[in-house]
Amino acid sequence: MAAGLTLSNKQKQHLKSLAHSLKPVVLLGANGLTEGVMAEIELALNHHELIKVKVPEEDREMREQVYATILAHTQAYRVQVVGKILTLYKPSPEGKIQLPRR
Repeated sequence: MAAGLTLSNKQKQHLKSLAHSLKPVVLLGANGLTEGVMAEIELALNHHELIKVKVPEEDREMREQVYATILAHTQAYRVQVVGKILTLYKPSPEGKIQLPRR
């Protein structure tokens, strides 16, 4: 997690509502989680703060490992997972998204 911080349920609900209309900005292809894909996720997070990543892996455990790798690498928050889509949040220095207070 980002610098040991956690999101309250209220903050997660707020992010989920913001993410509801978003489309996945990064889609893992046949090559899986490559350095290029990680760079793409980093760029999208820095630009948008809140993104969705689609992981079309059929095996649930493998998918969880991919999610864990993405979270560890980006230091982003896992907001939610719906099906094969991971929603990530990482605040940027500009603070585009205002979270409700805990």
